[in-house]
Amino acid sequence: MHLACFDLEGVFVPEIWIRFAEETGIPELRLTTRDVPDYDLLMRRRIEILNRKGLRLPDIQAVIARMEPLPGAREFLDGLRRRIPVLIVSDTFSQFAGPLIAKLNYPTLLCNRLEIDPDGKVRGYRLRQPDGKRRVALAMQGLNYRVIAVGDSYNDLGMLTAADHGILFRPPDPVRREHPALPVAEDYAQLEGLIAALLAPEER
Repeated sequence: MHLACFDLEGVFVPEIWIRFAEETGIPELRLTTRDVPDYDLLMRRRIEILNRKGLRLPDIQAVIARMEPLPGAREFLDGLRRRIPVLIVSDTFSQFAGPLIAKLNYPTLLCNRLEIDPDGKVRGYRLRQPDGKRRVALAMQGLNYRVIAVGDSYNDLGMLTAADHGILFRPPDPVRREHPALPVAEDYAQLEGLIAALLAPEER
């Protein structure tokens, strides 16, 4: 039996930090795991910028509340969830994801958590577990699932390469060039076709 693990940002919703950078006019916050492979370095840089600029969690949440899923994301996800179990495995934070997960019809989300001071200042972050995306794929295989993993960034590669089938979705050029063995989908129609071909023998 198959199970699918998906990244969230860049696959089903826009990149939260890019949108926040656009609304605050802070270009340094545009960097994501599509640009910086070292997640800890990226997050420490983000937290330093937030605190230097006096920005707090409610400022970020106000931007997220106005965001919408990518066009076609909910329909694709609803259709796939009728066929196989689906997990969203993300490096985002529980304090960010709620409104977006609601707009995606509440798929199961595994993510991390921010450490927040009483005044809303972001003090740090807590990983659900190190290398969490890859470990989810391995754990599901341990339950005798054949895992299909979909992501777009450097931080998804552990999950994609551990899975039985890894698929890149609209990846940046460096990720695409460095991992030519991974199939690429440029839209949900292509992604649906790739997944349907994997599920076909099971559904006969």
